[in-house]
Formats: sequence, structure tokens, C-alpha cells
Amino acid sequence: MAFGISKEELSAWKRKAERGEIAIITHFWRDDRFPNMRTVTKAACSDRQALVAWGQAYGLKSQWIHDRAPYPHFDLFGDWQCDILKAEGLEAHMYRFNICTSHVYNMEIKGKGDHADK
Repeated sequence: MAFGISKEELSAWKRKAERGEIAIITHFWRDDRFPNMRTVTKAACSDRQALVAWGQAYGLKSQWIHDRAPYPHFDLFGDWQCDILKAEGLEAHMYRFNICTSHVYNMEIKGKGDHADK
């Protein structure tokens, strides 16, 4: 279940993804499979190959893509979410949803793809 975003924000995210651009949105989220997670960031693009390439730059595996037409996407949470939001210049998502502050988190990432040990 998603909440904490407006219809306008969701529509803008969808339009951007439909244009073949990487569209990123963060929202509050509840899923019993992940009881400790309260937000998720979705990175979507209608061009699956572009999404794969974008994800590879961060060490994300193409198998992790949720192939849900017309918005294939990665669900990002935890350290992946924090590092990618920072790298994409989306700190506003972090502040708005008060994420990446509840645990010791190094705001200076060393570069894309540093998650090989995760």
C-alpha cells in the first residue's frame, strides 16, 4: 500500500517513465513481507533496456526489475535507497520522508555500484 504522495506527483512520475526517462518517486509504504521498511523508492522507465543500464550503474541486477507494464521498475529501500537517492541528487526525498537518518549512514557515497558486499 502506497501513501504520502499526491495524485499529481504520481502522474508526473508516470509521464516521465512513459517518455522513456528514468522516473524516481519515493512514498510511504507498508508491506508485511518487509515489516521494518516504511518507505520505498521506485525507479521506473518504459524502456526496459535503459532501466537495466541505469540499474547496472548502481550494481542493481536486472532480475530485480518488477516487469509490470507499462512501468517496469526497481523497488529500492534500505542502503540501496539512501545511496541512490543521494547519488541522483534527490536528498529532498530523504528529508521529506525522514529516511536515511534513523541508522548510521554515511552521506558521502564512494561511487556508484558500491553495494557488491550487500
